[in-house]
Amino acid sequence: MVIKISEFLQKDIRFVTGVGEARAKQFNKIGVYVAEDILYYFPRNYEDRTKIKNIIELVDGETICIKGMAVSKVAESRIRKGLTLYKILIRDTTEAITATWYNQKYVANRIKLEERYVFYGKVSVKFGKKEIMNPIFEEADSNQYTQKIVPVYPLTASMTQKVVQNIVGNCLKAVDQGVQEFLPHWVRGKYMLAEINYALKNIHFPDDYHSFMKARRRFVFEELFLLQLGLFRIRHKSQQLEGIPFKDVPELQGFINRLPFSLTEAQQKVLMEIQPDLKSGKPMNRLVQGDVGSGKTVIAMLTMYMSVKNGYQAALMAPTEILAEQHYKGFSDFFAKENMKICLLTGSMTKKQKKAIMEDIQEGSADIIIGTHALIQEQIEFHGLGLVVTDEQHRFGVKQRATLASKGKNPHVLVMTATPIPRTLALILYGDLDISIIDQLPPGRKKVETYSIDDSKRKRLYDFLRKQIAEGRQGYIVCPLIEESEALQVKSAVQYAKNLKESALTECNIGLLHGKISAKEKEGIMRNFMNGDIDILVSTTVIEVGVDVPNATIMVIENAERFGLSQLHQLRGRVGRGQYQSYCILFNDSKSKVSRERMKIMQETNDGFRISEKDLQLRGPGEFFGTRQHGLPDLKIANLFSDMDILKLAQEAANHLLEIDADLLHKEHRLLRQRLMKVFDSRIKDLMLN
Repeated sequence: MVIKISEFLQKDIRFVTGVGEARAKQFNKIGVYVAEDILYYFPRNYEDRTKIKNIIELVDGETICIKGMAVSKVAESRIRKGLTLYKILIRDTTEAITATWYNQKYVANRIKLEERYVFYGKVSVKFGKKEIMNPIFEEADSNQYTQKIVPVYPLTASMTQKVVQNIVGNCLKAVDQGVQEFLPHWVRGKYMLAEINYALKNIHFPDDYHSFMKARRRFVFEELFLLQLGLFRIRHKSQQLEGIPFKDVPELQGFINRLPFSLTEAQQKVLMEIQPDLKSGKPMNRLVQGDVGSGKTVIAMLTMYMSVKNGYQAALMAPTEILAEQHYKGFSDFFAKENMKICLLTGSMTKKQKKAIMEDIQEGSADIIIGTHALIQEQIEFHGLGLVVTDEQHRFGVKQRATLASKGKNPHVLVMTATPIPRTLALILYGDLDISIIDQLPPGRKKVETYSIDDSKRKRLYDFLRKQIAEGRQGYIVCPLIEESEALQVKSAVQYAKNLKESALTECNIGLLHGKISAKEKEGIMRNFMNGDIDILVSTTVIEVGVDVPNATIMVIENAERFGLSQLHQLRGRVGRGQYQSYCILFNDSKSKVSRERMKIMQETNDGFRISEKDLQLRGPGEFFGTRQHGLPDLKIANLFSDMDILKLAQEAANHLLEIDADLLHKEHRLLRQRLMKVFDSRIKDLMLN
């Protein structure tokens, strides 16, 4: 029985009753490929259709079930081309109500006079007359779609709730309570977790609220437990490796003293956390996170200095060529008086240039190597790689970091990110890393003045932009879309740039940057902006992680309500990087409470960590991070803000399991091992379980 069910769960989704070829393609678009995926395609919400009210009790705006008899034939009336109404009068023992459907001709054949039905829909009460709009209905004793708690699934445009509900139901019937439990008995017992078949049934079609909560708790725990277990396994494996024991570098303090600025207390604290890692004899795996301008690059530079002074090469991988070039220029300036050779390696270099640099890297004459993804190409060989630094970690992934590290013999790894995230979320996303935080900005850094305005202030803004440009400054205008959308009335970068050139800011040089232009074009446009040839850069969010343009003092964000707080903060971080007062202007025409809260906190604080906490609270983790880490499983059900108590239990369980059976080889842990291998991306399995 178990073997048959396990085989069924891995069958292509098209073989599940009710799917077929066409629907299989629709399911593939939402990440559902095999039968098991549909069981883990959790509802996004639920409708409580268990409550039935008497018609006389109904109030305007509520969505509810009523039970009554059809006391009139279906009346059809064509209002205009493309709109036909179907109406019927329904009566219970208390009163009558009209049921109305739009363009649903089938209703006329389905509802029979003087038969009893249950209707579920939204009630409208106008001038004393009650109406239920587009109700779902079925025969009174059916109980298939009403008088129960009904799941509401995320859909693609061509799917319906009924179709997905039926297919999930068919899948549950096919496995018939026979899905094999993979959570160890001791884990379920200690943390009071529901059995898997009970949980699957009640996460999709809960018997009641209590059953749903038991099912949800099991899957939240399962999701976080597997994620933590995988990341802890990666960390555990790295801690078993023999690393490069660095020695103290007496010259370090003299180098720090020669810097044109003093280190902040936060930078000094992080440096003190890094140094023992380097001397431990185990490979360092440390994340340094801090706000834009907090001085992470200086920490990376000092760590690389220690690597070179210990006789090893150090490599820094940046997400874009411009950022790599910026690091190269900065490092070259700082190390100008040191006897160190710094090299830059990027994809756009000529074969001849690459060949010469690769020879320097292989021979060991290159001490510090800065580059893009080009650094992880197979043909690149390091002479003695002691330290790997990745900049803007969320643009890379666990596997890419490991690929660069594999170029040496267990080198130390330092990861930097300017995306401040709450420590709790960092523990999830970077569970394989130790975490250091630079929570202090250098003295004298001016706060970016932030204002939320609506469209009535647009002319005033353009006047301000012209004034700033006339004074020699530059600015960004960010739009959420590239081209006009009929469905969403939001600013388009392409059209907006055209309009500015033709009307509002004709005297300014306006550049346009978006994701659909080639990498080479992007690089050219950014260089022109850095050089001052472009006054205003109209862009999509591709400039969110970008280069240092100290002369840029204005960040205008159109349709700010469409961005998360953390993304708005990252965009704001593009300005305020020089000596001039900088400004961030948020256009927000939304009247929603959440939107107002977002704008308010952006105006109140420039603290990225406080902002990220609020963002997590307002949006949840699903969309919080933007670019997910390559190789890590998605969070489908857990919310890191509301499920913090379960996260702590999951981490406790994962830690305990690794203490008693680090390789998950005990008989009771083998199914868990298989599950772990399945949910993690194939690209990082080899890092986790060998």
